[in-house]
Amino acid sequence: MTHCYRHLSAEDRAAIMLMRVSYSIRAIAHQLGRAPSTISRELVRHTVKPDGAYDASLAGHRARLTRCRPRRCPKLPLDCELFELVIYLLRKYWSPEQIARTLKRMFPDNTDRHVSHEAIYNALYLMPRGSLKKELIACLRQGNGKRRPRSRARIGGNRFLTW
Repeated sequence: MTHCYRHLSAEDRAAIMLMRVSYSIRAIAHQLGRAPSTISRELVRHTVKPDGAYDASLAGHRARLTRCRPRRCPKLPLDCELFELVIYLLRKYWSPEQIARTLKRMFPDNTDRHVSHEAIYNALYLMPRGSLKKELIACLRQGNGKRRPRSRARIGGNRFLTW
């Protein structure tokens, strides 16, 4: 079964605002042909008035703003001096785990300078394509261009021997 996702329109939001007074979330969802979780999520995200009322025009404005905003800021931005230090240490063939531990020792009181090894890996693998990315990934111990999943499905054979 395939799902085709579509954003709520201004008409959908207006219907939610009008029906919210006398109908349940499930009844609204049934009328609009949507999932109840969609309606519930919309009401939770965009009910901002002090009296708890839902305003369709304000909800549409907030939805457009959040659609353009990135989900979260990276913990190790590519244009900061901390990343330059990480690059320097990677070129010395330090592992991201060693770099993370060293940063905690170098800056014990400044938690803004503490970065986990996973954040270092994410910063490396999410860099735009180019020679710097290839150079830095080559400095890693494994030197792989892509990350492997943590667990792979075992092909054939039993894990435990039975007698």
